[in-house]
Amino acid sequence: MAGLPGKSGGPRPNSGGARAGAGRKRKAPADESANDVPVPIAERDMLTLLKDIALGRVEANAMQVRAAIAAVQYTHMKKGDGGKKDEEAERAKKAGAGKFSAAAPPKLVAAGGKKI
Repeated sequence: MAGLPGKSGGPRPNSGGARAGAGRKRKAPADESANDVPVPIAERDMLTLLKDIALGRVEANAMQVRAAIAAVQYTHMKKGDGGKKDEEAERAKKAGAGKFSAAAPPKLVAAGGKKI
C-alpha cells in the first residue's frame, strides 16, 4: 500500500541513513606536549631568528615562531611601508648634493647687493 502512511514496508536496503566511512574524517589529536615546552634560544635579532628557523638551524615551537613574526614588524620596516615618494625624495636629495647642486642666485649689482 504505497499511498497510505506507514504502510510502505519500510526503507529499501542501502537507501539512506548512516553509512560506514561517510562524512568528514576526524582530526587526529595533535601532540600538545611538544608545543607547550619552550625551546631555549639565544637572544638575537628577530629577522635572523626567523631565517635560522626557516633554514633549520634553530628548533623553535609554534608559539615562539608566532611571537617572532609579531615582533619583526616593530624592528624592521617593510619595503612598501616607507613609500615610493619618500624614497624618491631621499634619492633626489642625494643627487642634488655635490657636483649637481643648485647654483647660487646672481648678485644684483644695480642695488648694491641689497635685496629689493
